Amino acid sequence: MYPPNKKIEEPWPSKPIRSSRFTGRLTAISPNEECEVPTPKIAEGFDPTDPDIYATHIPHAEFAELRKTAPVWWCPQPPTVGGFHDDGYWVVTRHEDVREVSRNDVYSTWENTAIVRFDDDIPREAIELQRHILLFKDAPEHTKLRKIIARGFTPRAVASLKDALSERASTIVEEALTVGAGNFVTQVATELPLQAIAELIGIPQQDRGKVFDWSNQMTGYDDPEFEGDPQVASMELLGYAYQMAEERKKCPADDILTQLLNAEIDGDELRPEEFGFFVILLAVAGNETTRNAITHGMIGFLENPDQWELYKNERPSTAVDEIIRWATPITAFQRTALADTTLGGQKIRKGDRVAMFYASANFDEDVFDDPKKFDIMRDPNRHLSFGGTGAHFCVGANLARLEIDLIFNAIADHMPDITKLGDPKRLRSGWLNGIKEFEVDYGGRCPVEH
Repeated sequence: MYPPNKKIEEPWPSKPIRSSRFTGRLTAISPNEECEVPTPKIAEGFDPTDPDIYATHIPHAEFAELRKTAPVWWCPQPPTVGGFHDDGYWVVTRHEDVREVSRNDVYSTWENTAIVRFDDDIPREAIELQRHILLFKDAPEHTKLRKIIARGFTPRAVASLKDALSERASTIVEEALTVGAGNFVTQVATELPLQAIAELIGIPQQDRGKVFDWSNQMTGYDDPEFEGDPQVASMELLGYAYQMAEERKKCPADDILTQLLNAEIDGDELRPEEFGFFVILLAVAGNETTRNAITHGMIGFLENPDQWELYKNERPSTAVDEIIRWATPITAFQRTALADTTLGGQKIRKGDRVAMFYASANFDEDVFDDPKKFDIMRDPNRHLSFGGTGAHFCVGANLARLEIDLIFNAIADHMPDITKLGDPKRLRSGWLNGIKEFEVDYGGRCPVEH
């Protein structure tokens, strides 16, 4: 997520760089001199937000080592890396510790946002502007705004979309089947989340391609294949959302958009600019993440054909959450400590950034039996892909689950013999577990060398 470069009214409180903590060597040291931290057996210089790592794989071996030896581990980072101009951050890898950070109000998203790594040369003002996005607000403002937005995602509101989205899912799959083979990401996985967003807030379906391009540019800044300026894309999407809000204010309709704009909580209503930033959040959280969950889920099925056969025959209700755990669309989010505290036996100082690695927590051996196995019958499934159980639990979780359920049912019904034609092409990103391309044969008839 990358907002437009525009200053906001409130000043940013300067935070001194503790340069004494950065030695110039990326070693496993603790910023607290009085506290010894075990040195994990990982390569010197390992930084789990390095986008080059994720261009090829998720570092599961390193995460497993950190969970075992240093579950709350200080990762030094040069001030020139990641956009925060400090000297590092805490890497949190265990399920229980990630959950604790998610639930504890001593950790803030307001201070440094939840994005764990930005482009190195992002202006500070661009980071500050993210405070307008729901995900990056703290209570009490977050509480009030979430109450308004949550009205569009109640079980009743989501259920009202089921029939329309089910029909759309079938159409998407049938159209892909007529093509024969292609990129599953753009032809299938992308379509239902985009169409759902359009259905939910009234974006004309013919404009969903714009949202797709804008969201890719906003989140793909680490990947050289994505062209365009992320700040320009953010401004264009904001402008588009502002216009939608103003038009609906003038001409109300019987839809969720009108309900959101007219809703009042404690005398507050959703202003056009707040709606604009909500659309930015929706474009990423409701589009990028669900799209990637669907793609990773399809990869999981095709690499585990026994699970695909099981799904086609039984359609277990547990499948959706296992797809979401397996995918873990968000690799990591962060918080900033508002006061000195302790986490997993490690002292955390006020102002320290603390990164919650969902890509590690969702594979924690202490929580999940055989976590490396893609098991659609897994129950219980205490994954943290929706952000833990705290105030920032994903407001659209029910919608995401519905979309994933509908699209895989449609795939199983209409293209049961789908096969992969090549390895997936990963997104180069330090925080988003994205897939750019996954070539498949929708009918299972094309030769592998296609």
